[in-house]
Amino acid sequence: MGSTFKFKDYFAAFGMDALSELAFPLAVVLSTLEFAIGILILFNVHKKTTSSLALLFMSFFTPLTLILALTNPVSDCGCFGDALILSNWETFGKNIIILALTLVVFFTRKIEKDKSSKPIHNLMLAFSLFIALSCSYYSYNHLPLIDFRPYHIGANIQDGMIIPEGVPTDEYKSIFKYKKDGVIKEFDETNYPWQDSTWVYVDVEQIKIKDGYKAPIHDFSISNETEGDITDQVLTDPSYTFLFISRHLSEIDIKGIEQINELASWANNHDYNFICLTASSEDKIKTFKEDHPLNFDFYATDEIQLKTMIRSNPGLMLLQNGTILNKWHWQDIPKTTEIKANLAAYSITQHQTLINKLVILSITTTLLLLIGCFLMLKFRFGAVKNR
Repeated sequence: MGSTFKFKDYFAAFGMDALSELAFPLAVVLSTLEFAIGILILFNVHKKTTSSLALLFMSFFTPLTLILALTNPVSDCGCFGDALILSNWETFGKNIIILALTLVVFFTRKIEKDKSSKPIHNLMLAFSLFIALSCSYYSYNHLPLIDFRPYHIGANIQDGMIIPEGVPTDEYKSIFKYKKDGVIKEFDETNYPWQDSTWVYVDVEQIKIKDGYKAPIHDFSISNETEGDITDQVLTDPSYTFLFISRHLSEIDIKGIEQINELASWANNHDYNFICLTASSEDKIKTFKEDHPLNFDFYATDEIQLKTMIRSNPGLMLLQNGTILNKWHWQDIPKTTEIKANLAAYSITQHQTLINKLVILSITTTLLLLIGCFLMLKFRFGAVKNR
């Protein structure tokens, strides 16, 4: 979903909004191909095809990232998601290095003829495609196994909004506009004619020339027309607060709405807060409430923050004193019969279950890779011995 958002940003920046519907399938296909090609190159499998595909990839993306670095339509390429943020120039530099290594792989692809078995090659191809597609499938239908975003479980939203003392701030340049003899001319801070009465001041424009430190969480607020801003109230509440999150109500998957409504009633009966955060307009909210009688109120929050908070639409987040205790995809919304009075303990148990799944997946993947490596080495040395 993070790649989907990035594709949409790029399409919008280049005036290709008509391609927005392709953003999600492109995100899945691109990540799957990149992973599969990488694994196959690593294990020297289908080397002619994979080296050609890798070169094709880099021949396209290297000049593209140069264009992005020069024009800067989107500040972050999104290549590594939230795990590693690179500027467009850093991305271009990274691609230059990868392109150079790809050329080495491509021009040495015929030096050594591969004697390994075709079934082993096909097994490695199937394995890499299975891992990549399985990760996409699980993350889309639930939530990512590893969350690198500032709204991960255990994070405190207030702490994420703090700007440390002494960090660099945004730097701006002032462009002054003065008029003389019907002609408007621009000046900077060093030469603007403030003492020359023949020039008439028109306007001043502030241009950012350097980005300063930006807190991991920014532009986060919760408000509506009735109650105003309740951000501090929510983030300092010692009790439990459920945040039902939908960036756009018109795109919401309503299959789990009844269970969500049931959970909201349960929360209200236990004096816990249950509110909805959305970037939808008041008219859209009113229409949604008319179509679906709900037991909670709606509040406005920045769309980008909602995308960052949780990928699913809708999703659910549990807070206590501003700390994120748990997050759920709409398909994993807990049933009221499963929840006990101590929501913190319940969340810890669920989070530990997720960690166990991640550990099992990591061990299984590592073992399969080792088995694949062992089989390939066995066939390779067997082929050498038979020469």
